[in-house]
Amino acid sequence: MTSLPQGLSAGTWNIDGAHSTIGFTVRHGGVSKTRGKFDVIAGSATLGDTFESLSVTATADPKSINTGNETRDEHLKSGDFFQTEEHPEIVFKSTSVEDFDGSEFTLKGELTLLGVTKEVVFDAEFLGANEDPNGNQITGVSATAKINRKDFGMSFSATMPGGDLLVADKVNLEIDVELVKA
Repeated sequence: MTSLPQGLSAGTWNIDGAHSTIGFTVRHGGVSKTRGKFDVIAGSATLGDTFESLSVTATADPKSINTGNETRDEHLKSGDFFQTEEHPEIVFKSTSVEDFDGSEFTLKGELTLLGVTKEVVFDAEFLGANEDPNGNQITGVSATAKINRKDFGMSFSATMPGGDLLVADKVNLEIDVELVKA
């Protein structure tokens, strides 16, 4: 077990939505990548006396999806993708922290999307701890993972004339969070 890094203390830390992003990248048409994020996110982390005691719960509102294209965003909210009327929340709950080397670590947890819960493994990085200009303790974490959207029941499968999927099955999750000590 690894003690807490300098500047990080045991307790509850809340996600600062103004300085955090839960986003994704997915191949489109077999030739490009489309990026998006959720504008409404929340959550918290709790820490004990070791970094491996880290426990995280994070949520995203799929109705707040933002890809920079309003027509595409509306399609993503539909039954083809996020089904936002039936599934108004995306939830991640961590189950373990492994291999913390003072900076990088593995964060395992359960992702619930469209009512389906699957294990997801994030490659994560502790970005440090500091005090902000208002005297609040802050810390940051960056994490990435890959999921298959079809594993969660997202089955839209239009194809291009050459056979490539319009929207790839593999989705890269990209999370950057700043947390404030409660």
